[in-house]
Amino acid sequence: MKALLALLSLSLSLAIAAVPASVQAQSPGPLRIEITEGVIEPLPFAVPDFIAESSAAAPYAAQLSRVVAEDLTGTGLFREVPREAHISQITSFQSPVQFADWKAINAQALITGAVSMDAGGRLVVKFRVYDVFAGTELGDGMQFAGTPDGVRRMAHKVADQVYSRITGEGGYFDSRVVFVSETGPKDSRAKRLAIMDYDGANLQYLTSSNSLVLAPRFSPTGDRVLYTSYETGFPRVHLLNVGDVQSRILQGSDGVMSFAPRFAPNGQTVVYSLTQGSNTDIFAMDIAGGGTRQLTSAPSIETAPSFSPDGSRIVFESDRSGTQQLYIMPAGGGEATRISFGQGRYGTPVWSPRGDLIAFTKQNAGRFHIGVMRTDGSEERLLTASFLDEGPTWAPNGRVLMFARETQGATGASSLYSVDISGRNLKRVRTPEGASDPSWGPLQ
Repeated sequence: MKALLALLSLSLSLAIAAVPASVQAQSPGPLRIEITEGVIEPLPFAVPDFIAESSAAAPYAAQLSRVVAEDLTGTGLFREVPREAHISQITSFQSPVQFADWKAINAQALITGAVSMDAGGRLVVKFRVYDVFAGTELGDGMQFAGTPDGVRRMAHKVADQVYSRITGEGGYFDSRVVFVSETGPKDSRAKRLAIMDYDGANLQYLTSSNSLVLAPRFSPTGDRVLYTSYETGFPRVHLLNVGDVQSRILQGSDGVMSFAPRFAPNGQTVVYSLTQGSNTDIFAMDIAGGGTRQLTSAPSIETAPSFSPDGSRIVFESDRSGTQQLYIMPAGGGEATRISFGQGRYGTPVWSPRGDLIAFTKQNAGRFHIGVMRTDGSEERLLTASFLDEGPTWAPNGRVLMFARETQGATGASSLYSVDISGRNLKRVRTPEGASDPSWGPLQ
């Protein structure tokens, strides 16, 4: 187990410019070295098809193992050993592991599992994770139960546990993303809210395309979504319950234009921008009571607020200095401190769930970038570059960002992409139509 953890810790140190203290503590000596641009060798793992312990469970066994493999491979930290290279055949969940056979094909981690159907018609999935070269099991075996239509979610839960046991960090596979689904030509796109699993599966539409919608944002518990709608002719902040897909206008946001909403960590307070006359400021509102308070009062445009994980501070964008830059202020308002000083303009800041980084959109020299910086503005790193990248959102574990990328020209379209915080593993997220404004929800 120590050998496997050490290898992954080294990989993470090579891949990430700012390794969290928790990872560094697991990596004494040379594993503390941080290399901002490193090519790592993904850890090889094997996951044979899970064993079907009943005929009713047979249709789900292979699907479970495939989703687990896809989750892990998709991180860029793992590489699956092809099944045709396997020497050992797993015929029973209780059979002893022939570690020599898995060593021979250089599988450093092995995942085995079994699926059964209980008397109530629920699928029961159990699994084990092994450090092949140490010949030991990583942690204890676990099992999950759920309905057959939730088979992908059970697989994500298994993958989260495997990821956590090997990396020592939280997973992010059993999570969802709310976003704006787009159809039609670039100059007259129809937009509606949609929700999906983090990998694009299980898509569901939450609103119609009758009214323009923008900037959906998950609540901390993932059961509600804030968004901006033009249903009344002006942008207004709406609150939608994901379970029954019912929405209402937040009455406290009844200015001429209200937009860019986001939840506080307590889930009871909302911050948003409100335009009154020629000025746009940030306000906070108690959802239950509807009472509001003004947090900024500068003669400029203040928008895109995002809370720190502990709820004590807010990062936002403002043009009070003459150009669009990032600032941090106390959650109750007050003096703001500028944190962005590089070339270009900065916007759409989002605080990391870990509390150590702020992601942002940057525009400079005709290019758009997704980047991260420390909360004091230091150690700025640009992770992407394109014609138009914007609107980053954090995975629940603070390791991966998702954002929208639009292609150039009259026929340009918007799609979702993800990238890890080292700038590695940039990839498109599958959606059936155009997509923008993603918001990554918590683990379910």
